[in-house]
Amino acid sequence: MRLGSGTFAACCVAIEVLGVAVFLRGFFPAPVRSSARTEHRAEPPVPEPSAGSSSNWTKLPPPLFSKVVIVLIDALRDDFVFGSKGVKFMPYTTYLVEKGASHSFVAEAKPPTVTMPRIKALMTGSLPGFVDVVRNLNSPALLEDNVIGQAKAAGKRIFFYGDETWIKLFPKHFIEYDGTTSFFVSDYTEVDNNVTRHLDKVLKRGDWDMLILHYLGLDHIGHVSGPHSPLIGRKLSEMDSVLMRIHTALLSKERETLLPNLLVLCGDHGMSETGSHGASSTEEVNTPLILISSAFERKPGDMRHPKRVQQTDLAATLAIGLGLPIPKDSVGSLIFPVVEGKPMREQLRFLHLNTVQLSKLLQENVPSYEKDPGFEQFKVSEKMHGNWIKLYLEENNSEVLFNLGTKVLRQYLIALKTLSLRCRCFHPRFSPCFCSTFRCLLRCFPCSFI
Repeated sequence: MRLGSGTFAACCVAIEVLGVAVFLRGFFPAPVRSSARTEHRAEPPVPEPSAGSSSNWTKLPPPLFSKVVIVLIDALRDDFVFGSKGVKFMPYTTYLVEKGASHSFVAEAKPPTVTMPRIKALMTGSLPGFVDVVRNLNSPALLEDNVIGQAKAAGKRIFFYGDETWIKLFPKHFIEYDGTTSFFVSDYTEVDNNVTRHLDKVLKRGDWDMLILHYLGLDHIGHVSGPHSPLIGRKLSEMDSVLMRIHTALLSKERETLLPNLLVLCGDHGMSETGSHGASSTEEVNTPLILISSAFERKPGDMRHPKRVQQTDLAATLAIGLGLPIPKDSVGSLIFPVVEGKPMREQLRFLHLNTVQLSKLLQENVPSYEKDPGFEQFKVSEKMHGNWIKLYLEENNSEVLFNLGTKVLRQYLIALKTLSLRCRCFHPRFSPCFCSTFRCLLRCFPCSFI
């Protein structure tokens, strides 16, 4: 039976409408949300699990760090730090990676690899949509639950210097700030000097809890000259000296504080072989993430094989480190090496808070969540945790207690990995047809100025 021309045309139109609908669904997604999210009312933290006995730990754990400094170098791809360029041009950073008190990772940034969506991912732990590529040009205030908002609500004093995108995303959150614009890509000198000029004054002062620096010069060099320009090496050397100044200042100040400080070096996205970014090539999505603190053990030798994490994992890790609630829409996992030196009870408490947050997100987005493998693993972990708490309260030190705690910890890490992966899969932009279409667009129109 042959189709008439009218029927065939109608089928073609229907297929086109369906294709456009799928694309728009990915470009303007209904974001993954927790219905419990509110800006003005904070939920009390879940208590420690218990089995036949009541636990007295019903509050959030105290902060792990006194001060946190985030140095975000725009377009810093992983091989600029962990490759031959890092060895040659960033000797101090290389020393910290190989032998210092630090943890190093390759953090994967999901596309779109442009600045504003990546800042959102770092601070909320959620996955921004592709429509944020457009919003990047004039960023609206960020309404999602995020680490900056949580820190401000907790009375943390936050200073910021660098890309003015942060000031647009977080208006009235910074006690002191100075923004620089990203649109004059021919300038790779003053745009960073305007950030560094504040350093000496701020580092001598003690009236801040969180300092964020966003450097743009490396990104500008990439856009103008590409990743193999001789200017790249000079800029990396400049950033290495900045990192050294901050790190030595933090170490000298630790004598005045009860807690250690934390220095975070990261990139928002990488840089393609043509110097642009926005799509999903390896060079664009792989960024370094280095966490530096005297709280961590020093490394005995060469450690130049960093493990992989998701960029969204930083939000949960910063929240735990600052003693804050994990953002409700975060799909990230606590970067466990940050807390593995803590007592077993604290480690299990941190993992429980993270798995509870992810399980709530799962419940809000999956109707049959009780049958989900991640939720089932979480419930097993929680039950084992309750048994461990009961034993802990009865007998604080024993080999049985240690062995059971190790098993609970492993179970939590399995549940955390499964839940995080499951929550990341909610986003409609990960459908194959949409991703391939958007990658095609980005190849034709690379994001050269964002």
